[in-house]
Amino acid sequence: MATDQAAAIGAGAPQSDASRAAFPRFEQTFPTLTDTEIDRMRRFGDVHHHKDRELLFESGKVGPGMFVILSGHVAITQRDGMGHITPVIEQGPGQFLAEIGQLSGRNALVDGTAEGDVETLLIPPASLRALLVAEADLGERIMRALILRRVALIQAGVGGPVLIGSPSLGGVVRLQGFLARNGVPHHVLDPATDTDATDLVARYSPSPSDLPLVVAPDGTVLRNPSEVDLAYAMGMIGGPIRDKLYDVAVVGGGPAGLATAVYAASEGLSVAVLDARHFGGQAGASARIENYLGFPTGISGQALAGRAYNQAQKFGADLMIPVEARSLDCSKSDGAFGLTTECGHFLKAKSIVVASGARYRRPTIENLDRFEGRGVWYWASPIEGRLCAQQEVILVGGGNSAGQAAVFLSGHASKVRMMIRSGGLADSMSRYLIDRIMATPNIELMIHTEIVGLEGPDDGGLERVRWRNRKSGLEAAGDIRNVFLFVGADPATAWLADCGVTLDRTGFVLTGAQCGRPVSALETSVPGVFAVGDVRAGSVKRVGGAIGEGAQVVAALHGFLGDKPA
Repeated sequence: MATDQAAAIGAGAPQSDASRAAFPRFEQTFPTLTDTEIDRMRRFGDVHHHKDRELLFESGKVGPGMFVILSGHVAITQRDGMGHITPVIEQGPGQFLAEIGQLSGRNALVDGTAEGDVETLLIPPASLRALLVAEADLGERIMRALILRRVALIQAGVGGPVLIGSPSLGGVVRLQGFLARNGVPHHVLDPATDTDATDLVARYSPSPSDLPLVVAPDGTVLRNPSEVDLAYAMGMIGGPIRDKLYDVAVVGGGPAGLATAVYAASEGLSVAVLDARHFGGQAGASARIENYLGFPTGISGQALAGRAYNQAQKFGADLMIPVEARSLDCSKSDGAFGLTTECGHFLKAKSIVVASGARYRRPTIENLDRFEGRGVWYWASPIEGRLCAQQEVILVGGGNSAGQAAVFLSGHASKVRMMIRSGGLADSMSRYLIDRIMATPNIELMIHTEIVGLEGPDDGGLERVRWRNRKSGLEAAGDIRNVFLFVGADPATAWLADCGVTLDRTGFVLTGAQCGRPVSALETSVPGVFAVGDVRAGSVKRVGGAIGEGAQVVAALHGFLGDKPA
């Protein structure tokens, strides 16, 4: 039984010292609970007994929840699917076993094995969420630990899939970006330097098109999988939810959609959130947002979105990513809206919030499609930053996202050619970013300039770029291997085509009073369907505005749902 002076993790001082060195915020990451605190938690779980060497949870399989160790010790190890087992840490009485994925019952990322006889208090996911809300001070400590543990796993590359391929291979970069943006730990092995990776490629990959290989924690090997196939293998996407009727389904996991989920779920509404790629939307790819209220030193879009994603899980929202909405049935033949998705889900909800944002615009450039993912990128993260280290790159675009990316890339690339079609940045970019770009010596602003062609071998990456001055007509070219496109976005509203939701001439969703019907400022032409964030016509296209609309729409949802018969 734990006491107020419970022992630190590990069987002895040397292991404890090593553990503390491996986890900089050790006391917050692995707190020890008192007897009093554990007594407060007992009503949320059940006592279990485990024999020596018994697995409490297993990497790649759905975790049962959070274990509080009452007596004995549990060894936490990484198993990478290739037969390698690496010790992570040992935990003892008064400590708890879980990370942020257990708020929603996701697959475990590590193994937990009883070292001798062990007694635990098992708190399943739904009860864990209830505990976090009911026991505010204790819940804060637990929530912080769950988040820090996931961060530590990501930083150490512990748990999750192994990607086999050259770090510069387009498929590796694609899958790394997908996993990183969804907060999934992973690591890359290069067959050129790792013998295990070389052997695996020889066994499973008869042709270059099969690379990268992905080894899931359960040992399953995937050949150059799509993001959806990888998500299924990792347990990121559950089975179809056919019997549950949600109060609200939110389509889009950007700032507006996540804000809707947090505020709606915290007020007792049952919420489902769908996103086709990753949480955070376009904002999630921003290297640093410096004009968002409350963060004077700035915050990355990924960090801001990750916090919102965890909040939504805490309040019980069901987050389904990557799940793309294919169509919306507004006939309500059975009293509810019906969402059909690309991966076979069919979801019912009493109301819908359209927060699907916008898709990156693809400019008309010769050979663009050949080099997407092989030198042409629509975002700039540390993964792409490493690819262009000490190289000259081109960035196209003049908005805030482009400015943030240019500043970020300037810290990696030898030179950033920033190309815009107009004569300056003042009409499309915040002043603080303009000043920073002008003060950065390795960013060259090229006005009235556009890319006209991309060159490289059919089976290889981008090697050369041609561009033209729109005023003089003069063309130039350079040996450029990486181009970043931030040229705006088009509304992601094709899935609304058969529902009767009114769009403006450019495809954005119209909201507010239409045809004389008094409605909420965020309600569409279809009662019960609302729109927030960048997808909405007239929105300010800023993170703060999107979050504000996500909070605002919840009042309208209550009004709509309150008018419905029980």
